[in-house]
Amino acid sequence: MGEMEQLRKEAERLKDDITAARKAVQDATLQDTVSGTAVVGRVQLKTRKTLRGHLAKIYAMHWSTDSKLCVSASQDGKLIVWDSYTTNKVNAIPLKSSWVMTCSYAPSGNMVACGGLDNMCSIYNLKGKDGNVKVMRELAAHTGYLSCCRFLSDAEIITSSGDCTCVLWDIETGTQKTVFIGHMGDCMSLAVSPDFKTFISGACDFTAKLWDIREGQCRQTFSGHESDINAIAFFPNGNAVITGSDDATCKLYDLRADQELITYQDSSIMCGVTSIAPSFSGRLILAGYDDFNCNIWDSLKAERVGVLAGHDNRVSCIGVTADGMACCTGSWDSFLKVWN
Repeated sequence: MGEMEQLRKEAERLKDDITAARKAVQDATLQDTVSGTAVVGRVQLKTRKTLRGHLAKIYAMHWSTDSKLCVSASQDGKLIVWDSYTTNKVNAIPLKSSWVMTCSYAPSGNMVACGGLDNMCSIYNLKGKDGNVKVMRELAAHTGYLSCCRFLSDAEIITSSGDCTCVLWDIETGTQKTVFIGHMGDCMSLAVSPDFKTFISGACDFTAKLWDIREGQCRQTFSGHESDINAIAFFPNGNAVITGSDDATCKLYDLRADQELITYQDSSIMCGVTSIAPSFSGRLILAGYDDFNCNIWDSLKAERVGVLAGHDNRVSCIGVTADGMACCTGSWDSFLKVWN
């Protein structure tokens, strides 16, 4: 038996030890704890607005913190900032590379960012002097596609990439502050915690990792999915994370218990999850799927309590407003729909 084989066996044994240790301290299950809670009534949302204007597949959308404006990225080579109340386009930004995969709105509302197969994160200042939106920074260092980006502030942004890393950037200088290394597969998505001290990443190694932004270290790793994790989000209170995967399931992991609490799945759902977002309270989980639908789950009971049907192609992105009053879905059918 070679040395590699021995080390591999030891690693497997250590993983089993960790699993056993987690089980040993699990004094209750979520199912038992909520057994007295009734399932949420049927949730029926209507399409209030349809945002039309993109000419190709929409790959990403992100709400501004004002719950009114949102940004979307499409492979027609445009980044559009929308007023969701009036459906007007506030900005239509032409991109150098049309192969965008992600976009992000800064918490301040001053900037938007995007990136994709050009391996870099382009940052646009919306509040320029002459009213024109232009590229403020191009953050280039990733050796793989840019899968997701999220602002911490107007000075810092975190990106995840197909090169298996995540990076914290200084926007002013355009340099890397921290490189987060640890995933064994393409990083597909990231989400920043409500207190902006940590972030979570989901990857094609079937795991989610929690990172400490200041320390630059991986704090926790969550396994359990049987395929790529495409989407990830924090529970509103910051104590748990939700993941969506190509294995057709979503999972809820508790950070304090350091383990999986519950899986959201249905025998009738055979396709992968593309996007995920919790409601304002966290009681509902909205997940977009490859079958053109968006399912709404009761996060405590793991029962499907609603469906958003209205797109004619894959739902690629979903977002809930900061005030919890509406959600927006973006699709490969080139439309965004605002629901409540």
